[in-house]
Amino acid sequence: MFWKKVQKKYALTDQGVQNIKQGTLWTVIVNLVVITGMGILYYMMSGFIDTLTQRAPLPNAFLFIGLTAVFLALSYLTHLQQYKSTYGLVYGEVRSVRIGLAERLRRLPLGYFGKRDLADLTETIMGDVNRLEHVWSHCLSYLYGSWISTAVIAVCFFAYDWRLALACLWGVPVAFILLFGSRKTQKKQSEDLKQASVQVADGIQETLENIREIRATNQENRFLAGINDKIDRKERIMIKGELTIGIFVNAASVIMRLGVATTILTGTSLILAGKIEFMTLFMFLLAITRVYAPFDQALALIAEMFVSQVSANRLQEIYDTPTAEGTETFTPKGHDIEFNNVGFAYDDQQVLNGVSFTAKEGEVTALVGPSGSGKSTCARLAARLWDINKGSIKVGGVDISTIDPEVLLTDYSMVFQDVVLFDDTVMENIRLGKHGATDEEVLEAAKAANCDEFVEKLPQGYATPIGENGAKLSGGERQRISIARALLKDAPVVLLDEATASLDVENETKVQVALSRLLAGKTVLVIAHRMRTVEAADRIIVLSEGKVAESGSPAELMAKEDSMFRRMTKLQAASAEWSI
Repeated sequence: MFWKKVQKKYALTDQGVQNIKQGTLWTVIVNLVVITGMGILYYMMSGFIDTLTQRAPLPNAFLFIGLTAVFLALSYLTHLQQYKSTYGLVYGEVRSVRIGLAERLRRLPLGYFGKRDLADLTETIMGDVNRLEHVWSHCLSYLYGSWISTAVIAVCFFAYDWRLALACLWGVPVAFILLFGSRKTQKKQSEDLKQASVQVADGIQETLENIREIRATNQENRFLAGINDKIDRKERIMIKGELTIGIFVNAASVIMRLGVATTILTGTSLILAGKIEFMTLFMFLLAITRVYAPFDQALALIAEMFVSQVSANRLQEIYDTPTAEGTETFTPKGHDIEFNNVGFAYDDQQVLNGVSFTAKEGEVTALVGPSGSGKSTCARLAARLWDINKGSIKVGGVDISTIDPEVLLTDYSMVFQDVVLFDDTVMENIRLGKHGATDEEVLEAAKAANCDEFVEKLPQGYATPIGENGAKLSGGERQRISIARALLKDAPVVLLDEATASLDVENETKVQVALSRLLAGKTVLVIAHRMRTVEAADRIIVLSEGKVAESGSPAELMAKEDSMFRRMTKLQAASAEWSI
């Protein structure tokens, strides 16, 4: 039960708990071996005192040298094993944690990332794991081992002389009570610091991403001043937090060290009263130097453990988030996409309510409607990028909620308005559509997507790096690379979300030619704001306020006098004639 609490409290894996147990065991052994060194010193000093006071022969030098040699060998071996069981094992554990965290994030529904600030998530993956790495390697095993070894030594002390034992050890529990009493204060300051750190990262990221807009509007000074204010706030919180921790840790250390003074006073009183000998006091003074030594570092470690709780909680929150699970077998009968009474909400905001329609295989089904009506949400739900709250979505008669998302997505190609490209070559960006595709397959897909036209002008052709998110390309060129990916994948279901909304007329024509090759014979779900882009659709679904307002072919909807589609088409036609 104890180790289960430790595992959850510090976001440890099962192997991590085993590592902490092993490190704790060797820390106990090391501390007990070191205390035996004090016994050898006591044996030597006791022999010299007997020689001086009772004319006894000198201690056996060879025995003393032999015991010292054995002690040094044991000390070396146990310290080496302690190092391997704490730092060595934990560093390997950190690698496993990062890989496991990446795997966990890969399997989380995309809705999770929509709720999380990306700078905050990056801070968790990098900063929080780094912070916990130090706790796992330097704190837990060392602290638990010190507690156990001190408890063993304390039992021996009290068995030998309870008065001196009490004088030696009273400061240890008092020091820890003081530190644990400050836990809430330290945790609150740690949370404030974490929030301030995320705000700084957010400010820097926002400024870099929007640097062109900031310069175009002459807002550099305002944004830089805002970042400076956030950095200054973080610095103030950090100084306050470190000062608070320092006060508590040093106060606890002073209280614990007062045990030396009380041991001397108590021992002197007992010697003067004839109740103990000088060597008994000497033994206790030797021993308490080793009792206090592990806790000198432990006091600071406890403060760090309190602070790490915020990081552990953030990491544990990722582990506790349910992943999108399902079977790895997907054998649909065709690829009709059927929405049946689907409901979906972002947190408490209802987006879809009782949506039902069918996008048939071999047809183009268009979703239209006002902004915020749920069009893009339907497309993402159809690919199980998010999980629905109510109803069902089936592809070829198979409920997609029962299928592993990665298996399901092998049958999907998606082309969105916001294209995501990587800082790599044109060739490799297209190859993302199909892992292991040959160069010939990539070039064939690129040609079908009309990429040849602009790639031929690039300095290295398809081997040209295109910059971060395709910064060296135009919007139309980036969109055609996205279509080339989809063509290369050649999946039976195609989702298009405003794929041509941001393009000029010339580029839109070129992209639509490429799309016509992609869509042939597929189940196609199109989201569009421009009514003229869906005039050739087989069926149109009009969404309004998260519900299906009307459906039918373009001709059927245009024939209805009160049709929302007809009204939207006329409004867009009228706006197209407007001029300055």
